[in-house]
Amino acid sequence: MTEKKRALITGITGQDGSYLSEFLLEKDYEVHGIIRRSSSFNTNRIDHIYQDPHNPHVSLFLHYGDLTDGTTIRRILEEVRPVEIYNLGAQSHVRVSFDSPEYTVDTVAMGALRLLEAIRDYQYRTGIEVRFYQAGSSEMFGKVQEVPQKETTPFYPRSPYSCAKVYAHWQTLNYRESYNLFACNGILFNHESPRRGETFVTRKITRAVARIVAGKQKKLYLGNLDSKRDWGYAKDYVRAMWMMLQQEQPDDYVIATNETHSIKEFLEIAFTHVNLNWQDYVEFDARYLRPAEVDLLIGDCTKAKEKLGWQPSVTFTELVHLMVDSDIKALEKSTMVGSGFD
Repeated sequence: MTEKKRALITGITGQDGSYLSEFLLEKDYEVHGIIRRSSSFNTNRIDHIYQDPHNPHVSLFLHYGDLTDGTTIRRILEEVRPVEIYNLGAQSHVRVSFDSPEYTVDTVAMGALRLLEAIRDYQYRTGIEVRFYQAGSSEMFGKVQEVPQKETTPFYPRSPYSCAKVYAHWQTLNYRESYNLFACNGILFNHESPRRGETFVTRKITRAVARIVAGKQKKLYLGNLDSKRDWGYAKDYVRAMWMMLQQEQPDDYVIATNETHSIKEFLEIAFTHVNLNWQDYVEFDARYLRPAEVDLLIGDCTKAKEKLGWQPSVTFTELVHLMVDSDIKALEKSTMVGSGFD
């Protein structure tokens, strides 16, 4: 019987980590994830695929660790012996990175370096190739120097988060060229889903729409409504991550939809979907503005389409409708449970 390929995922409890876990399990991988210790359960995104470790046929395993703890990362790598590592863990909220810059840089920038060093040592001692995926971000382009942005577009980061991502990007490329590691950078533009964190603007909008429809909320407070982003579906984007690590040679790829839409457009589609006018419910709050704004992001994913054979499968409007419908359904379900109906 052929041994299953083993993959290690940091950030497995996040949006991308949960979808990637599902994808790899469907491809018959043995999946290992690193989770941070918490006094409360923080695994809700993967609870539906979690299996009792006592089950002899289990394919998903969780390990306590943190990207700020290099010793534990090395121990987990020795125990798991993965052939693929996906680094999705981070303090990933751009606005919060201005409030917690040191922690953001420690997890995003130094976390990637700790992983790369652990892989380099492990590969040198064992001779086993470990393929590494580094989760980059369109935020690295920041004050854009070229429209649309592609792999060769210069970076101009505008937040502690994006500065840290740029560091991780160049370290990944440096380790690839210096130590012949199979290391890929995925420069992923905004990708959303019903599993997006509730503090991110897209999910904040769709969740508010559901609550307004249910009469549980009257106003939605947001910052800059004119920012334009290239929004795709997270399930499409994790597929691209895996495709990068299946190539003969490591490389860097922009993953995007080649379209840009403003937050106002997102609001319009979301509220119109439930027959409401967003202008009746949305108010401005300066607290949500960034010290340095990123005004426009739109990605050129030509290289990914041509070399990987990847392309997005969900349109912007379909994505917004999907998220609104999911939040309405989730709220209805929670209301029924709270009322004693199951």
